[in-house]
Amino acid sequence: MAKASASKPAARRAKPLAGGVLEGGTGGAKVVQPDADAAAIVSKARFEAVMQAARQLGLLGEKAGRIGGRVSPALIKQAKRQTGIQADTDLIEFALATVALEDTFAETFKEARGKVDPELNLAF
Repeated sequence: MAKASASKPAARRAKPLAGGVLEGGTGGAKVVQPDADAAAIVSKARFEAVMQAARQLGLLGEKAGRIGGRVSPALIKQAKRQTGIQADTDLIEFALATVALEDTFAETFKEARGKVDPELNLAF
């Protein structure tokens, strides 16, 4: 049975820390200390855009699913370094949302090649 509290919303609250790199779950963003060796950090705007788009598509609803698996610690460490996200759950959620929202414009554009009527007047 799930715990319910009138004083706490279901989503996690943001916890700002020293730094400037974004970390966060669906309930809010929190800032974490950046890794000095980080080659790239996920910007707050990108993180929020990905998570907001996933939320709008209903991909971040009830958290009833569970995922488990064994992965290389080096892979996790590098993914955290690249994104600035420290919590495993937030990292998995961001990674899955990024894949789920992947832009397929290039593939769609290539598939459309040669499908426009050559007689079509494009006015140029």
